[in-house]
Amino acid sequence: MGNICSRSKNEPESFTTPGRVLGSNPSPAPNKPAGPRAPLPAKATTGRPLGGGGAPGAGDDTADARSNAAIAAQKRAESAGGKGKLGSKLAAQKAQTHTQTLTEASRDERAARDADNAASARRWE
Repeated sequence: MGNICSRSKNEPESFTTPGRVLGSNPSPAPNKPAGPRAPLPAKATTGRPLGGGGAPGAGDDTADARSNAAIAAQKRAESAGGKGKLGSKLAAQKAQTHTQTLTEASRDERAARDADNAASARRWE
């Protein structure tokens, strides 16, 4: 019953025939043309190579733009006039003594404990 859909003109399965030795690829048919091939492109000069400064002649422009941006950022940082909010907080933390740091941590822990106790009282625990 298995041969109901099979015909004798079907090609044999791929692995039923013996194999051939590596490198003994059959040569192409002599009457079959190789087909049209696209011409190989000439070496491209557009774009820029990875990791480089860019296309020839364009590297100076990008280097100048980058250095100008760095100089402008440096001037903005210097003209900010002080350290700003975060800088002043950091300076205040660095100026604290060990005792002041421990006192502040203890105060924070007490506040958290008091908040937890108040929450449990609201829940009637």
